[in-house]
Amino acid sequence: MNANLSLDAILDGLEPTLTAWRRDLHAHPETAFEEHRTAAFVAEKLTEFGLDVVTGIAKTGVVATLRCGSGNKAFGFRADMDALPLQEENTFSYRSRHAGKMHACGHDGHTTMLLGAAKILAESRTFDGTLHFIFQPAEENEGGARVMLEERLLERFPMQAVFGMHNLPGLPIGEFAINKGSYMASCNCFELEIIGKGAHAALPEQGVDPIVIGSQIVQAYQSLLTRMKSAQKPAVVSITQFNAGNALNVCPATATIKGSCRSFDADLDFWIEKQLAGIANSLCAAFGAECRFSYRKQYPVLKNHDEPTAIAVEVAKSLVGEHGVNAAFPPVMGSEDFAFFLERLPGSYIFIGNGLHDAEATTACMLHNPGYDFNDKILTMGAKYWLALAHRLFES
Repeated sequence: MNANLSLDAILDGLEPTLTAWRRDLHAHPETAFEEHRTAAFVAEKLTEFGLDVVTGIAKTGVVATLRCGSGNKAFGFRADMDALPLQEENTFSYRSRHAGKMHACGHDGHTTMLLGAAKILAESRTFDGTLHFIFQPAEENEGGARVMLEERLLERFPMQAVFGMHNLPGLPIGEFAINKGSYMASCNCFELEIIGKGAHAALPEQGVDPIVIGSQIVQAYQSLLTRMKSAQKPAVVSITQFNAGNALNVCPATATIKGSCRSFDADLDFWIEKQLAGIANSLCAAFGAECRFSYRKQYPVLKNHDEPTAIAVEVAKSLVGEHGVNAAFPPVMGSEDFAFFLERLPGSYIFIGNGLHDAEATTACMLHNPGYDFNDKILTMGAKYWLALAHRLFES
């Protein structure tokens, strides 16, 4: 019997269950390190499947282990669980029940796909070795992967490689996208406070205006990447907040500017940090103001390893054919804390298509949008990827 046909039959029967799980998770979104209901839901299912379940890693993380046979190979499959602090605008029946929180990145779907794979693998036990199913909290901004590693995840659950997957709106259903090497950008954040001197708006010459100084800094930051570095090295510096004052007739004493920086090169990250600080300090000094600059390294560059990526490509092609897999997908400026895993272990991260852009389809709405929804039509395909990957990894 064709293995894919057998998988199709099993997963077709499971599709209504997966859809119900996913929609339940969507209706009850929980943000970073607060995924208590989600973690309990995941742990309960995994326990029902007969896996060894450990909870409380990085506060709300769950790791479940499935051992089959006597083989000494061990691998990790990871899904993220957290939602975003965003007000959902969808009106369907399973929309978020928690004001100001929403599954706008599809982590409800990622969790469900991995749960589905765990269920089938636990029932079939058709491999020889150990699989660790990692359900991670706090991917969005808070670095849950880093915290899990700090709490000795890899020492407690040794593995030879780790794999992750994320949905991608705009990529057709039934397609995968991946690349080896630097695949997703780093993400670093900066904040600067300009300390000037307040004055009456009618007498600005008596003060040191932080808004004018801040405007100069913003303009200089935009020139930084276009005039001071090679165009062959992609990078982004985005100003995302500029706050000052609260009265129409007062020139404020202080202003705060915040933003983020992204690139695919650690040396370039260091250069950007240096330049941002230098520009801010120099311009503040030139105008007679004080500058307080801080820079936080948030997520490193996500680098897919060659051999695990080749395996991921092979598996994806076995499911959807040669033309359904883009194995040279352009690097993405978005960031992902799965990068922390890939700094410690070989592994790979793949995109699964969530559907083409369509004004009428919430499932093709871009991530982090209040109108987004994960596409239930890809739940079985995602689960099938995990199943096929497990079988391929444990081949002798």
